Amino acid sequence: MKTISEIKAEACLSEPSLFIEKFESDQRAGVKKLVEKARKQILEAEKEKARLFEMASFERECFEKGFELVAGVDEVGRGPYAGPVVASCVILPKNCEILGLNDSKKLSAKKRNELFLEIQKKAISIGIGVVDNKEIDQLNILKATFKAMKIAIEKGSVKPEILLVDAVKIPDVLVEQVSIIKGDSKSISIAAASVVAKVTRDKMMEEYSKIYKEYGFETNMGYGSKFHEEAIRKHGLCEIHRRSFTHKFL
Repeated sequence: MKTISEIKAEACLSEPSLFIEKFESDQRAGVKKLVEKARKQILEAEKEKARLFEMASFERECFEKGFELVAGVDEVGRGPYAGPVVASCVILPKNCEILGLNDSKKLSAKKRNELFLEIQKKAISIGIGVVDNKEIDQLNILKATFKAMKIAIEKGSVKPEILLVDAVKIPDVLVEQVSIIKGDSKSISIAAASVVAKVTRDKMMEEYSKIYKEYGFETNMGYGSKFHEEAIRKHGLCEIHRRSFTHKFL
């Protein structure tokens, strides 16, 4: 008979349903706890699949209307003092399942990075658009955001047939659009785009932090944290600061 330690090690490696089938008749208290834990894992997985099914309702609507290439579009970086605004356009295949996918703001950095890799593997197409701080100052942030979104749509390897966009309608785009308020938590395609944009921008800001070490970009990502504001007062503005956002420091 296997020891509790051996069964515990097996529980970490086994599918919960197979583990339950194999050990549910074992009456030892330690094994019963492991079986109960496996049952909870199954329930959590079912809840997560139900959540994702609900999040795919906009995509299913599009597929039912005959669209095959449904893209989600989202941006990151409208509010920071420094760095670019980054947008992403992601087309996922029909019935795509990426467990844990959600609005990037609700996820840890570790989870976002894991999901980013899975999205890269499963997506039909990923396009990324970047507009830097100088162009943001020239255009204004809204126009710069729309420009980043257009670049992201154009940069994809496949042209989308319909766009699901978080909260806005992108002007001058010759593709049908559906604007969804809080779309990054209601649409799996927009959520995927939000994760891709966030991870991409965070990596850029981490690289900038190696050049402009005084501002803590690796932790604040260019946003107006207390540390960041104090660093601006002490060191002034650097090359990637948005002058239109930081005029109070000039």
